[in-house]
Amino acid sequence: MSDEATIHRPAIGAFRWAGVEPQPYKTEGDAPFRAVERHTLFADPALPAHLRYFEIGPGGYSTLERHAHRHSVMILRGRGRCLVGETIFDVAAHDLVSTPPWAWHQFRAAPDEPLGFLCLVDAARDRPQTPSAEELAALRADPTVAAFLER
Repeated sequence: MSDEATIHRPAIGAFRWAGVEPQPYKTEGDAPFRAVERHTLFADPALPAHLRYFEIGPGGYSTLERHAHRHSVMILRGRGRCLVGETIFDVAAHDLVSTPPWAWHQFRAAPDEPLGFLCLVDAARDRPQTPSAEELAALRADPTVAAFLER
């Protein structure tokens, strides 16, 4: 990509940018998710972080996972709910969510609209882990978390 292209990437529609192609959310493993796409907005090797845009379609959800790295999310559009640790939050445009290291987390879009958010993460980061059967059972021991995960 030329330097000129990295200086300015104009918006080409709602939550779409020139030179930024939607990518599959996950390509490996069997971790469940539904209707998620990922857009890498900034991944400059000179920067210690990546900025990505995720869009979860109506009724969709990200993978239930945890990892050593922290990440920060800003909701840009839509509404939904997220699990961070053992707490469930209602989220909507302009809300901020910080996920601490090793906290289980998952984002879910409302059934009638997409949920779009920016996600800032370390450029060098570990791979996410999905829960074992025992860890999932421990999460589901809380009835509120169990109801969130069953939707």
